[in-house]
Amino acid sequence: MKRIFYWLYPLSWMGMIFYSSSTPYQEQDVKPFMNDYLDLSFMKPYLDWIVFTYHHQEVSVRNLGVEGFIEFFLRKGAHVTVFLILFFFLYIAISRTTSLTLKGNLLTSLIITGLYAAFDEIHQGFTPNRTPYIGDVGMDLFGALLGVCIILIYKKKKKTPE
Repeated sequence: MKRIFYWLYPLSWMGMIFYSSSTPYQEQDVKPFMNDYLDLSFMKPYLDWIVFTYHHQEVSVRNLGVEGFIEFFLRKGAHVTVFLILFFFLYIAISRTTSLTLKGNLLTSLIITGLYAAFDEIHQGFTPNRTPYIGDVGMDLFGALLGVCIILIYKKKKKTPE
């Protein structure tokens, strides 16, 4: 029974990700909130120089406005954070319910996180005003790889006496 308990966290988190991916963009858009409650115009001169392309769209203050520019980074940061958390939940469940080595636990957690990230992007393709993009899977995997690094650093620090 205890083994099942460890899997509730990653499965619940996957459900939360699935629900979020099922929500149309306009219901997640934070630009109206920022426009109504925050005056971010002071940031324009500090952000104006940043220009790059992501998913065939120019990401800049000139193209998106300050609020849209900030929202872009919030959304991509959410990809990294959400899949970092999923990776940790999977790592804990796998390490507590299997007899794999550290390397096996990390690799299995990373693979499952990557597969779920790909599934999530495909799923987004069926949601109104959302588009799947392989670059977002890359952001998700970056979160998972960050988790690998954190665990390896933690394990190494735990081993070495100070």
